Amino acid sequence: MPDTRSSPRPACGARPVILFVATEDWYFWSHRSGLAMAAMEAGFDVALAARFTHHRERIEALGVRCYPLAFQRAATNPVADLVTLFALSRIIKATQARLVHAVAFKPILMCFWSVLRFQDVHFCLAVTGLGHLFIADGTPMRLLRRCLRPFLLFLMTHPRSAVIFQNADDLAALAGERLVTPGHFRLIRGAGVDTVKFAARPAPHNEVPTVVLPARMLRDKGVVEFVEAVGQLRQRGIAVRGVLVGALDEGNPTALTASQLEALCLTHGCEWWQHRDDMPEVYARADIVCLPSYREGLPKTLLEAASSARPLIATDVPGCREICRHGESGLLVAPRDSQALAAALAQLLADPDLRARLGQRAREIVEREFSAELVNRQTVALYRELCGT
Repeated sequence: MPDTRSSPRPACGARPVILFVATEDWYFWSHRSGLAMAAMEAGFDVALAARFTHHRERIEALGVRCYPLAFQRAATNPVADLVTLFALSRIIKATQARLVHAVAFKPILMCFWSVLRFQDVHFCLAVTGLGHLFIADGTPMRLLRRCLRPFLLFLMTHPRSAVIFQNADDLAALAGERLVTPGHFRLIRGAGVDTVKFAARPAPHNEVPTVVLPARMLRDKGVVEFVEAVGQLRQRGIAVRGVLVGALDEGNPTALTASQLEALCLTHGCEWWQHRDDMPEVYARADIVCLPSYREGLPKTLLEAASSARPLIATDVPGCREICRHGESGLLVAPRDSQALAAALAQLLADPDLRARLGQRAREIVEREFSAELVNRQTVALYRELCGT
């Protein structure tokens, strides 16, 4: 049975409670902690149900109550999923939540029993990208999608739910599947970016231009294509330093292992800096930031790089093209194509003035459309609407 012991519950008076549900504590800390603070400032209490590894203490220090909840991310285990589904229901009762904000498909599906059980709780369902469930091909995944469709239809069209999409492509895809209906969704552009923390920085004075890929080390993030593209440039005699920045993610079905990454880097002349907590400094050292992902919701790393006034190279896929706009803030290439990626890198490496123009425009776009202040204000307004406050 999962551990459902919570943090001590503070006196909260009549403040309505928002319960966030996320698979991992690191994701909440990275992507939703600012929103949680904005919600508390707006008069809500906040709790979190997630799998906790390294971030529980710092999350609790914000004033967020923490409830451990076991998630099975990689494999489909119906028994374990049922245990988690009912455990979440108990947490909702314990927190007396007025609103549940479930982030990504697995937490969304775990709300099924709770929607049936609690008649006075509203549900905010955040689609953070269609992900492996929709990207992966083959008979098993098609069957899984078919099996899950009735549950998603029930959750996303329920009168007490609202669905948040981060990009118009995902909204159109699920609308085409008739999984969302008018009046039950909002388009809110990602998790937002702290434009003060990720301030515009002057171009670095690197003797060898540095290209950074910041992401979890997954095949779906285009890590293999990136390393191959850097190797192609080096074979052509183009000076470039390719750097991977990000942690392993062993629970993801497309995860690369440490030995695989080390072999790739050795073969193609790249570096792996692993996880870094000083990402503003990482972007300051980068001449170009690259994310050749197969599909995204709205990648926070590209937003942070754009806020830092760095030119972008990304794949022309949902999520990435929201912020990487071809010829405006960066260059777009076809997914799964290391040669196209190498050509785009070569173009920017040869033109410092173009890099500067693209980086400046990227910063302007973030300030206007993707700041954390804007995203938090839109999301809190939705909370108030759902809770009737």
